[in-house]
Amino acid sequence: MTNTTLTNENPELTKNYIIKLLEQLTIDYQNTKSERQAIAHQFPVSETEFTLLEEIELLTTDIRGYASQIKARGYIENPQQAIAQLKQKRVFDVPSISQLYLHNSHEYENIKLYLRMLDYLRLLILEYLTFQ
Repeated sequence: MTNTTLTNENPELTKNYIIKLLEQLTIDYQNTKSERQAIAHQFPVSETEFTLLEEIELLTTDIRGYASQIKARGYIENPQQAIAQLKQKRVFDVPSISQLYLHNSHEYENIKLYLRMLDYLRLLILEYLTFQ
C-alpha cells in the first residue's frame, strides 16, 4: 500500500502530515532570510503587480493559513471555496516564481526547497478537503 492510498483512506494521517509540514515550513522560511534579501536586490521591482517576494508572501499567507486552520480546528470553513482557491494557487504557475526556479539553477536552494514544500502542502490540503 502506498502513502497516497494510506492518506486517502485516513484523513487523520493527512492532517498529521499537514501539521508536521506546516511546522517544518516555518523553520524553512526562517532559513531563507539571506536568500530573500539577495532576491530583493536581484529582482527589485517588476512591471507586474507584485514583486517576486510579494508573490511568495501571498502564496505563503494563503496556503499556510489554510494549514493553520486545519491544525487548530481540524476543518476549514467554506471548504469548496478553499478547494477552488487552492487549485488556482499553483506555486509554479506564478511567472516570477517559475523564472526564479528554472533560470537560477544553482542559486537560492533554500527558497526553492521552501517553494516545493509549500506546493506540496497545498496539495495535501486539497487532498484533505477532498476526502472529508
